[in-house]
Amino acid sequence: MTDKDIKVFSLSTCSHCKATKKYLSECTIKYEFVDVDLLKGDERKAIIEDVKKFNPRCSFPTIIIGDKVIVGFKEKEIKEALDI
Repeated sequence: MTDKDIKVFSLSTCSHCKATKKYLSECTIKYEFVDVDLLKGDERKAIIEDVKKFNPRCSFPTIIIGDKVIVGFKEKEIKEALDI
C-alpha cells in the first residue's frame, strides 16, 4: 500500500483513462480523479490550468503520484511510482 497522494486527471470517454482508473481500483489504491470533460466554465478552465502545470501538452490521463507525473496509461511506471 502507498501513502502517497494520487490524483488522476482524465476524460470520461478516454479508454486509457478508464484503464488507469480500473488498474488503480484493482490494486485497491485510494486515489482522487477529475473527469475534466464533465466540468463546465471557470471550474473547467481552472482544472485545465492545473493539468498544464504538470503536463504542458494537457493530454490525458495525467497521473500524479506523490511528486511523480505520469502521462498516459503506463502500468510499469505507475507500479514503480506506487512501490508495488
